[in-house]
Amino acid sequence: MCVVCFVKALVHVFRLYLAASCSSGLCGRPVDFRWDAVRAGGGAGGGAGAGGGRRALTCAAAAAGLWLVLGGARGGGAAGRPRGGARGPALCLLLQLRELPGQLACYALAHSLGRWLVYPGSVSLMARALLPLLQRGQERLVERYGGRRAKLAARDGGEIDAVFMDRRARPGRGGRGLRLVVCCEGNAGFYEMGCLSAPLEAGYSVLGWHHARVGGGSGAPSPEHDANAVDVAVRFALQRLRFPPAHVVLYGWSIGAFTAARAAVTYPELGALVLDASFDDLVPLALKVMPHSWKGLVVRTVREHFHLDVAAPLCRYPGPVLLLRRSRSAAAGTPGPPRPLPAGGGEGNRGDELLLRLLRHRYPALMAREGLAAVTRWLRAGSPAREAALYARARVDDEWCLALLRSYRARREAEPPDAGACGPHGPPFPWRLGRGLSARRRRQLALFLARRHLRTVDATHCSPLEPEDFQLPWRL
Repeated sequence: MCVVCFVKALVHVFRLYLAASCSSGLCGRPVDFRWDAVRAGGGAGGGAGAGGGRRALTCAAAAAGLWLVLGGARGGGAAGRPRGGARGPALCLLLQLRELPGQLACYALAHSLGRWLVYPGSVSLMARALLPLLQRGQERLVERYGGRRAKLAARDGGEIDAVFMDRRARPGRGGRGLRLVVCCEGNAGFYEMGCLSAPLEAGYSVLGWHHARVGGGSGAPSPEHDANAVDVAVRFALQRLRFPPAHVVLYGWSIGAFTAARAAVTYPELGALVLDASFDDLVPLALKVMPHSWKGLVVRTVREHFHLDVAAPLCRYPGPVLLLRRSRSAAAGTPGPPRPLPAGGGEGNRGDELLLRLLRHRYPALMAREGLAAVTRWLRAGSPAREAALYARARVDDEWCLALLRSYRARREAEPPDAGACGPHGPPFPWRLGRGLSARRRRQLALFLARRHLRTVDATHCSPLEPEDFQLPWRL
């Protein structure tokens, strides 16, 4: 009897394994779209340029293919590392041998505990445990919202499981369905039960995709793979689904903010960028959960294998940005109250530091002293009610701030072409706004901009975002 029960249990486990590997995924299904479809098929695959005169790819960086992680991000430009040809061959070999034990230790940590911590959704055990929920979620997307799944082939050979809900036939209130929200899930997120639900229920057209080894995806989870995955997803939206670039919104939740910000830099003509419950850099968060004695090893491992620096690409994107900060999130915080930090500082909520770095890049003169202090005090408020009270005490004149910003933008747009070409979102940043203003006016303008770029949501890190809380960024 025990043998019969054991065999039945094995059969049941095997059926679950097959269901998770093939039925839930896209096993055996042909590829619906390739990252090089336009160049390979001369536009036949995506309908680019057919009707309407719409270009499929709208910037040179996208046409040339997505760059992954720069050499400096991998530690290639780190101080103390010899450049090729700068020293003798014997000395270079000696230095490489000296670094070999550290490299092996970083590799072992990254491909064991590190990968499990950074990408827990790729662990097979979690996917098996969540299989019933994922299947019900897929059925809901297909039956209730008319979702269509697609198998995308990225430039690194990875197969990406994606799903698309089209609302253009019935755009609804405010024409929301005419805009496409490309959702980048968190490290344990699945589009069946992730951040995709908020813009979907709010009425937008939505495109979701899985990380490597999640759902029907293939490959090993890494920042490079995610960069390639979101690249083919954006190409799919522009070329096959034929959304205008200005109508495409990138939405990244938690660790998905990295891929959303990378795609925004590669495709700067996309309409907007929304980052939810995110952070500026993974290093402070990694140091929070690892032993202090491992600090050197942890920093090097993150920099070389999981370099998730959200702030750097965010500052390079010239379009509208909205940061959503979860008021009860401990996942994106480090010990200590928020305060003015140098770039890469280690205390406070990392979403606060993300806002400070964005504003310091876009408005350096405004955020030099008084503006930085005012925004930091506003971030310390801790709740929407206290933020509103502090904003009221500062007596910010919204109409005056808007008029000043519009006047500055008009002056920049009227400058000769050789003074700096305007992009799809207007004059490029940084703006030298703030010079000649009084300290009180600088504080007011800084608070006005902070409130337009960040919203506090009363929620925990992993709780689903309410549809009314998903909004598009402010536009000048």
